[in-house]
Amino acid sequence: METLGVCTELGSFRILLETAAADTCAYFVAAAQSGVFDDGRIFRIVSRQQPKDADACPIDVVQLGTRRGLSEQRDVIRHEHSGVTQLHHRRWVVSAARYRPGELYHSFFVCLQDEPELDFGGNRHADGQGFAAFGRIVEGFDAVSKAFHHAEQSDQLSKPILVNGVQYFSS
Repeated sequence: METLGVCTELGSFRILLETAAADTCAYFVAAAQSGVFDDGRIFRIVSRQQPKDADACPIDVVQLGTRRGLSEQRDVIRHEHSGVTQLHHRRWVVSAARYRPGELYHSFFVCLQDEPELDFGGNRHADGQGFAAFGRIVEGFDAVSKAFHHAEQSDQLSKPILVNGVQYFSS
């Protein structure tokens, strides 16, 4: 079993990596092992309660990454949408944040409820390519829920939640 342990100022949670289905796991394992998430942030919370963006389907997610957030340099890897992996965006699923398909940065998000619009063919992005799910929360649900309750009017937090680190575990 391979997991990532995430420690935040609101508590910790653990992500079970779906390594048999998603090579995207290796991207985030390498990032965790290199320490890029040390001094990271939960910097974005998207909520159905926020004012609606006319171009995007409403979702409920908590997003974390490095302290650079959306301005981080992007990497290109193979895009593994739900049609490839069969990993769908259900409650507690963890997925890679992206710009274009396969264009990632060190950021991922947790679904707070089933989010089919994030799957392949969904309408969250006009390209319909969906996002690359690669794991699911198995411990620390309360820490993720606490973070979600910090949602603001804007999806970008004015006071990001500190991430003390992300650690890889293999057993």
